[in-house]
Parts: sequence; C-alpha cells; structure tokens
Amino acid sequence: MVIMALDHVRLYLHHDSFFFKPTDLVQTNELLFFTRFITHYCAPVFVFLAGTSAFFVGQRMDKNSLSKWLLKRGVWLILLELTVLKFAWFFKFDVSYIFLQVIWVIGLGMICLAGFVHLSKNMVIAVSILVIVGHNAFDSFTPTGNFSSGIWAFLHEFKLLNFGDISIFTAYPILPWIFVMPLGYYFGEFYKPTFDSKLRIKILLQIGIGLTLSFFILQFINFYGDPYFWSIQDSWSATVMSFFKITKYPPSLLYLLITIGPSIMLLAFAEKWKGWFFNKLVIIGRVPMFFYIIHLYLIHLVALLAVIATGHNPSDMFIDIWVTLQPGLKGFGFNLGIVYLIWIALTIGLYPICQWYNNYKSNNRDKWWLSYL
Repeated sequence: MVIMALDHVRLYLHHDSFFFKPTDLVQTNELLFFTRFITHYCAPVFVFLAGTSAFFVGQRMDKNSLSKWLLKRGVWLILLELTVLKFAWFFKFDVSYIFLQVIWVIGLGMICLAGFVHLSKNMVIAVSILVIVGHNAFDSFTPTGNFSSGIWAFLHEFKLLNFGDISIFTAYPILPWIFVMPLGYYFGEFYKPTFDSKLRIKILLQIGIGLTLSFFILQFINFYGDPYFWSIQDSWSATVMSFFKITKYPPSLLYLLITIGPSIMLLAFAEKWKGWFFNKLVIIGRVPMFFYIIHLYLIHLVALLAVIATGHNPSDMFIDIWVTLQPGLKGFGFNLGIVYLIWIALTIGLYPICQWYNNYKSNNRDKWWLSYL
C-alpha cells in the first residue's frame, strides 16, 4: 500500500510524468526507472493476496456462504471503481467515460472466484497456471470487426474503446488477472493454524525462489513471456533497465514471475519481523480500501494545490482521459527527490487516520458496513 502511494504521487507531481513514461529507455534514468519498477509489485500482490484473504474468510463459513460474500464484495468493488474512485482520479463526474483499473479487476476476480471455489482444486490451479503461462502466445492476436475487437480488449488489451458516446479504457483487462486470484486463494492453505510455521517458511522460500529463477531463465533466453524483448544497450545500466523492462498492461508471464516470486519470499522473511515500524505498516495493511480511497483524494488535492501555487491552470487537474495526458500540465511538477519527500510526508500524515479507523473497526464489529471499507 505504501509503495503504491509512491507511484501515484509520481504520476500527479513528477515533472517528467507529463513528457515520457518512466520505462522509456531513451529518456528515463536509473532512479526513475526503478522507482517505477518497485511499484510494479503492488497490483499483482493485491490481486494474489485478495484470493488469500478470501480463503481466510472461507474458513469461517461454508462454500455457498463464501460465494455470496465474494459476489457481494466483487460487485461493491466494481461500483466503487466506477464512482468514488473514478472521481478521486479525475475530480470530474463524466458518465460517458469509464476507466477500468485494479479495483475493478479485483472485484471481477472475486465474482469469478465465487464460482471457482466450487470446482476441483487441481483443475482450477491447472487452468490458472495454463492461462498465466500461455496468454502471451496471443500478444500479436488482432481480431477483426468492432465487436470482436471490443471483446478482445476486455480480455487482453490495454485500450481505449469507443461505443458511440461512451468510452471505456480497459487499463486492467481480464486475462490473466482473474486467474492470479485463485492461486492466491489456495496459497492460503499454507496459513492454516495447523500448518507448521517452519515448514511454511521453507515452502514459501522454495516457491518464491523458483518463480524468481524462472523469470531470470526465461528473460535470459529472450524468447517468450513478454511482448517486449530486452537488448544490449549503450551502457551497462541501460542494459539492466532493458532486462527489467516488463509489461504490466496486461501483465505478462515475466511480469508476474518477477513480482509474485520475490513477494512470496518477502512473506517468508516477514514472519520474523518485529518492531514499531513494521507494526505501523501492519496498521495500514489492516485498512487497505480505506487507505486506497483517502490516499487518492489526498494526492490529487495536493497536486491541485501545487498547480495553483506554481501558477498553472487549476482546471488542468480536472482530468479528461488520464493525468499524464493533460497537455496543460506539461511543465508542471517537481523533481524526483521532491516527489519522494512528498510521498513520505503523505504516508506519515495518513497513518494517524488509518490508526483511528482501524481502532474504530475493531470496536464496532457489529456494524456490517465496515467490512466493505
């Protein structure tokens, strides 16, 4: 959650965001590239651990009740994406423009998981792995016809679709995201109370190392797993950046290997972490949706105030398509060092609010609506 906030601060407040992508090897630099790279870990871990969270919920109820819970939660998340979160991103009510991001795909994943939990565990795992491994075989597939192109965009393309007066941006297409969540669901079995913690740590390290090594092997071969192929550049650092330039939209096999693999290793190491800093991170982790909503509004508000303070047109912070595509914002923003300082200040400022809300939830478990925020 905290690393995710860094990426969003960069989007709205970094000077270079309005000129080029941080993964553009011609214009980027090492710090900017790897600032973007570390934030790649957020979305896949959110989706994967959303499945793990559903497993924990399922330990308290039967599968029919779990399916109902997942359906309601999934629909709620999609509604949030289309309303509250959309306004946070754009500061504009525009029903003709629909932007489908990570919360939408988590919601859709939960709706699909509501059905998956009733199927054979081995079959679900096998199909999920097959889709995750095999979907890059269709990277060059381009269907003909408006209807077919539209369906394919929802399934596997980062694309702006136009249907008359309605525009839909499929930032998070369905595949392979909805098959990441079932793997996270069955990953929850390692966290059953009866599961030996030492054995769990050993298995997590084996899985994490295996996935990470698979990334390096496949990437070194440079044949399959991502639409982008790395190449030798003019400098060593540029070559390293080329090697780690992976595709998020939609998430390639290599992208998922290098994000989920190290994250599972981190989970193994984190079991022994103690201290006030990690306790504070846990507080934020206990209220993820609350943090997600308020951090977006706060970042956008800070950006709006910064636009006004630096003499730019505030109307440019009322977004049309995407913040970095606003032509009036070219020239606005700060260097990356200032962006990091703003990120740290915002995170520290949000912590007391998250702590208050976590305490409020703990003391008001009878309020059903709190489980949705």
